[in-house]
Amino acid sequence: MDTKNLGFNTKLIHAGAYDEPLGSAVVPIYQTSTFKFKKAQHGADCFSGKSDGYIYTRIANPTIKALEDNIAALENGFGGIATSSGMGAVSAIYFSLLEQGSHIVSTASVYGPSRGIMEQDFSRFGVEYSYIDTANLENIKAAIKSNTKVLFLETPANPTIELTDIEEAAKIAHQHGIIVVVDNTFSSPYLQKPLDLGADVVFHSITKFINGHADVVGGIIVTKTEELYKKIRHAMVYMGSNMDPHQAYLVSRGVKTLALRVERAQENAMKVAEYLENHPKVAWLKYPGLKSHPQHELAKKQMKGFGSMISFGVKGGLDAGRILMDNVHLALLAVSLGGVETLIQHPASMTHAAVAHEAKIK
Repeated sequence: MDTKNLGFNTKLIHAGAYDEPLGSAVVPIYQTSTFKFKKAQHGADCFSGKSDGYIYTRIANPTIKALEDNIAALENGFGGIATSSGMGAVSAIYFSLLEQGSHIVSTASVYGPSRGIMEQDFSRFGVEYSYIDTANLENIKAAIKSNTKVLFLETPANPTIELTDIEEAAKIAHQHGIIVVVDNTFSSPYLQKPLDLGADVVFHSITKFINGHADVVGGIIVTKTEELYKKIRHAMVYMGSNMDPHQAYLVSRGVKTLALRVERAQENAMKVAEYLENHPKVAWLKYPGLKSHPQHELAKKQMKGFGSMISFGVKGGLDAGRILMDNVHLALLAVSLGGVETLIQHPASMTHAAVAHEAKIK
């Protein structure tokens, strides 16, 4: 089905679907590790690329492909690459686009493990990195070096909820032949489309808004071009970070209600943000939907809505924060986001625990 001219909500339901032989209304779970070839030559053709038949689930699977095609359509990209986790997506991107002696410029306030694996592991293999405040475009210009290969953006950023102007950042990067990667997890494809704004690669932890029910761990990458698709998919297959068919089935089930869930979540978030902003025990608050957010106008420009992620500090510091978290009644004290539950957590001691102390303070 050609989905280019379909509306977003129609894509949620129909993109990625195909004519299943038995007429199933939903894509079935192809819970198989391997696929039978018609003849020896068919097997050879599949491995050589002459045939697009299925070989082995680590390489490709119909249930997984349906999800990949669906999210690629939502992001207006060439193709999707589903992974076993959000960090599986991050690792496949790093592994395929960086090499010894190369340099990455990244938003400083990214998901903790996205930064931790770079500083602690990829650095051991000679990859250089610069973590900066990408909200200031001048910082990006200053950080670029002759060996910079990737500009890695997360916007809104985790957990500071700072925004980076994707379109302008991409223009800067492309002047130097640098690939632009955007973590779009906090927004989902419903609120923000980085590829339309100039990014080359977009990815999500689909554990979050795309699945939306806190019962699946997974990731997905969407590329703008076939060349990048083949390069990153090759890395994913050899790393073995593929998604499982049952994971893909559950995510395909969850994504159908993405627009409804995100709309209600951000409606609720605005009410919570307005309440907290005026609370005498709240020291500061960041939510793009409030005029007090320094990049409120940028949020209106590059996002369809303001999302449902709020970052705030309470007067009294960490001790006061602990008291708050230990006494909430409805919000769950848990890490993650994007499910139907409201969660609360302390990034510095939880999701970003691996980030160096000096970087946390900064």
